[in-house]
Amino acid sequence: MITAKDNVLIVGLGLIGGSYAKGLRKTGCHISAITRSQSTIDYALEHNIIDEGTIEEDPALIGKADFVIFGLYPHTMIDWIRRNQKHFKPGALLTDVAGVKCGVVDVIQSFLRKDVEFLGTHPMAGREVYGVQNSDEAIFHGANFIITPTAQNSDEAIAFARELAEQLGFNHITELSIEEHDEMIGFVSQLTHAVAVSLMNTSDNTHLKDYTGDSFRDLTRIAKINETMWSELFFLNKKNLVREIDDFIASMEELKDTIVREDEAAIKKLFIQSTERRKYFDR
Repeated sequence: MITAKDNVLIVGLGLIGGSYAKGLRKTGCHISAITRSQSTIDYALEHNIIDEGTIEEDPALIGKADFVIFGLYPHTMIDWIRRNQKHFKPGALLTDVAGVKCGVVDVIQSFLRKDVEFLGTHPMAGREVYGVQNSDEAIFHGANFIITPTAQNSDEAIAFARELAEQLGFNHITELSIEEHDEMIGFVSQLTHAVAVSLMNTSDNTHLKDYTGDSFRDLTRIAKINETMWSELFFLNKKNLVREIDDFIASMEELKDTIVREDEAAIKKLFIQSTERRKYFDR
């Protein structure tokens, strides 16, 4: 659990990093940040989101952190930790918010100093907007939080991650292996983004904005996508995502076939099944 005596460093002060900072304000801890943009640091200081920050990889700032939370893209995070691990305080705990774990958590743990621990976590929350100016701790309230421990993680670190999630307001906290996480995320997150992107790219449908209803807007909400981050996530989880896309195409072909054949019984069966399965996701 983070308390007033702790120093927390957030590396990558965007939407999620900023929301972490806002959510941790109530603990009274000291919050510092390292991020690329000076305007981001200025905004965060002006709005009391952080206590101090810099655009430099400052050894002193890194060295006093008890906990480091990374809001960076996976490859950028790996490179950052590799460059700066010599500055971490002995006993420091590092964690992340990245959407893919294989090829990330295992890679970091393979080279990280033995007196520093890295534990993968994934807050299942976000928005279609970016930047600290859009951060809001309320996006975590009632959301799911996934911890992805490996054999190299301590019970103390896992307990800390659970307490952190509770402090931030997450409702359902679970543990998965990094392999289980990526298999699951390939379906519930990456496939859904792939479907939304594909739907928007099926044709130049911008002229339909004057006619569409909520169903189209709801289904394509996540098509407003960060092309840099999501291409990296898709490639890192390529095996799982391609399998899910193949399964989705097969499901679409099944639905298409019932329409072509005008098989009323078969299509109603698919509709009933989807309705029943969707009930599990209602809040």
